[in-house]
Amino acid sequence: MDLVLSTGVVITAAVIGILLQRHLLHAIPINYINVFLGIIIALIQMFNHTVASFHSELFMGSVVAPLLFYEGMETRFYLVAKKWKVILSLTVVMVLACCVVAGLATHAFGIAQMPLAFILAAISTPTDATASDAVSDGLIIPRKERTYLKMESLFNDASGIILLNMAILWYVNGYINFPQTLGNFLYSAIGGVIVGFLLALLTILIRQSILHMNNMRNNSSYNGTPALVAFIATPFVIYYLAEAVHVSGIIAVVCAGLLHNAEAERSRLTNPRLIISSNVVTELLTEILNGIVFVMLGIVLVRITRHNVVLNKPKEWLLIGLILYLSNVIVRLLYIRFVMKISWQEAWVFSLGGVHGAVTFALTYMVAETAVKRTDFEMVLMAEAVLIILSLLVPTIVFRFILKQEPDTRETQKKINYFRKAMVRNAIDRINQIYLPDELRRQIIFDLRSQMGQTTLLHFIYAFRITLRQPDMNAAQTNTLEMAYRLAFHEEREYLSTISQQEERFMPIVTHLYSEILMAEAVILED
Repeated sequence: MDLVLSTGVVITAAVIGILLQRHLLHAIPINYINVFLGIIIALIQMFNHTVASFHSELFMGSVVAPLLFYEGMETRFYLVAKKWKVILSLTVVMVLACCVVAGLATHAFGIAQMPLAFILAAISTPTDATASDAVSDGLIIPRKERTYLKMESLFNDASGIILLNMAILWYVNGYINFPQTLGNFLYSAIGGVIVGFLLALLTILIRQSILHMNNMRNNSSYNGTPALVAFIATPFVIYYLAEAVHVSGIIAVVCAGLLHNAEAERSRLTNPRLIISSNVVTELLTEILNGIVFVMLGIVLVRITRHNVVLNKPKEWLLIGLILYLSNVIVRLLYIRFVMKISWQEAWVFSLGGVHGAVTFALTYMVAETAVKRTDFEMVLMAEAVLIILSLLVPTIVFRFILKQEPDTRETQKKINYFRKAMVRNAIDRINQIYLPDELRRQIIFDLRSQMGQTTLLHFIYAFRITLRQPDMNAAQTNTLEMAYRLAFHEEREYLSTISQQEERFMPIVTHLYSEILMAEAVILED
């Protein structure tokens, strides 16, 4: 029950963050709003007690795994297969270089012993695609750098976990077992790929078998709900099954996401209703899970300052956090500049765009579950918190000077609204030209006016009261109303077709509005 209440509080905060950003705080990236809400929850005792303690394995399996699965679903398998050498270079060679430089630099200042320095360094290597989006909100990251950042963040978590396990064994045993570390890495990474692909293929074949059997039986009443439920459960099941056989659950869910991208592309018309539902659910879950990540970040940032004896030594953990951040930025900058041979500006974008977030915190709390001393763990906690804050703040500021702004969405929205009103007026004019009973004409014109945003709350209340007193329509009335709606939507599409032939530059707007019409028609016909 405590876990249910805790989840409810965090999800509620994430939803509030979405609403605040969309309706009140447009200029502030949503992730910063969610961090602030998390801080408020942690500062208010009544709310803070309702949120359970941070558990790294639960967080990885229930939040990070589905997020990476959905990230994988947005990536074509062909792109990953084509860029596999680049991926290995960024997620193995560069990660190892970052770990070595950060570990040696941390030890060189005499604050941490070598094993502890490499624990700190290993945790600092994984980057977070979710956090990277937070620092580039409203800005255009060039395609090449965006591809590199995405490929890196999808696959470098496994490297960080293996390096962390190696450093912890070094801390506990006093030596490094290189053959064992290499063997663990290969088993975890290759095993994650194999398990991810096999389980994904199995779930895809089962789901497609169900869909095709229902299509062959002409089962038009099948709404795809079992397949949708299986789709939602897929990343959780794959992650925990992979972890159960001690391979990388993170790599497994990413690989599964890649195959599900191909499945979605090739089964769009098998059950269009299911595809639309899956897209809506994916978008909703991604938004909420992203919110949860940063709400938890805010909560944890407050909690780690309580009863932490290391706080009395701020120079040490502040310096370590700064060293970790600078080491990673410098290695990433030089590696991408001279190994990938891109320009200095592109290299700066890539190096600063490697933001740390959810995975870094999860790995930090994994240390608490080992034989690492409490004071050393607290040092790791504070230093990594500094790393995360710096990796968020620095690019947020610097990117405003070196990246181009996205086109003003307000102007685009004005054009969309202009054409939407024009197409709806065409539809209303056509409806007024045909015979319809007055009550049906009022209903369809109200719906069309609401389509272009010309109905107020008072209009809605008036129509709502009429609907409450309105008896069910008979078959003839229902058919007449459906035909009128179809005619209205036909007029709207005809208007858009005319516009698209006149001005090619309006095609993105036409496509956007056309999809709105199709969804509106689907809603009407579904009823």
